[in-house]
Parts: sequence; structure tokens; C-alpha cells
Amino acid sequence: MKVVVLRWGHRPRDLRVTSHVALTARAFGASGLVLADTKDKSIESTVNKIVGRWGGSFEFEMDVPWRSYVRSWKKKGGTTVHLTVYGENIQTSDVIHRIKKTKKDVLVLVGSQKVPSEFYDEDISDFNVAVGNQPHSEISSLAIFLHQLFGGEELCREFRNAKLRVIPSNRGKRIISE
Repeated sequence: MKVVVLRWGHRPRDLRVTSHVALTARAFGASGLVLADTKDKSIESTVNKIVGRWGGSFEFEMDVPWRSYVRSWKKKGGTTVHLTVYGENIQTSDVIHRIKKTKKDVLVLVGSQKVPSEFYDEDISDFNVAVGNQPHSEISSLAIFLHQLFGGEELCREFRNAKLRVIPSNRGKRIISE
């Protein structure tokens, strides 16, 4: 299953948050990030630097109209998941099971501000998912959603062509530079 994150609503003051959405998406198993309706070369540079140093493949697109991207994704047979505080609770419902059961590629919609109301409609979002039903960060929602979707396997992933690798230890920092 391929998972791509679509970030909607990036604002210049959100530079760091959007970078962290991209880093979280990559580290937790997504194949790429789409920065919708926005062009920000600094985010692109951050993503490219991380992939160059830490390895793996991670697609990055920007300045793509979100509606056309979502429609194209669905037309190609993919499913869409909107992360929202108002959605089905990830822990108390079977929503993750139903998403996996589709066996389709997943586009995760992550906002930064109040999203258009049509995000909740079934022609845009096949699933509206909440990581708890309290306001909190889109970064934490994305991390927990991907962790649940991949069943924890994403935490053991090897990133090919890495120039830097962390050697886990109980004290200090151990990094191998290749």
C-alpha cells in the first residue's frame, strides 16, 4: 500500500510545522508529500536534504491544486483519509481496519487551518479519522495514524542509500556516517 500525505493550508508562519509534517510522513512510512496550492522552496530544500542524508525515497510535489489532486487520486482507484478532530475515533472504532480492507493506496489529507467544509464530504474524503476527539497538532495526528495503519512496522524500516545511520544506544549519540 502506497501512502501519500497532502498538506493543505501551509502559511509562511507554518514553515517549521509543514517541515515536520513532511519529516513525520517520511519517517513513519509515507511515500511522499504534496504541498497543495503552495510553492515553498525552503520546504523542498529541507525534504531533499533529509532524504539525501538519511536515505530512502520520498516524493515531493508542490503548488498542485488540492481538488484536482484528490480527484485524480480517487480516479486512479486510491482512497482518501482526512485527519480531523471531528472524525471517527481511531481507537474506539474499526476505521483503521476498514481502511486496510480497501487494499487501496491511501492519500492522507492534513490541514493547517480551518479546511473547506467539502473536505468532510464523501466525494473528497472516503474516511474522516480522528486521533482522539480533542484539538491537537496535525503532526501528532499524522504520526499516530501512520503508526496504526502500518502496525508499528514503519519504526523498523531500513532507509536505502543513507549517508547517516543512528545506532540505537541507551546513552549518548551514536551515528555511522557512510
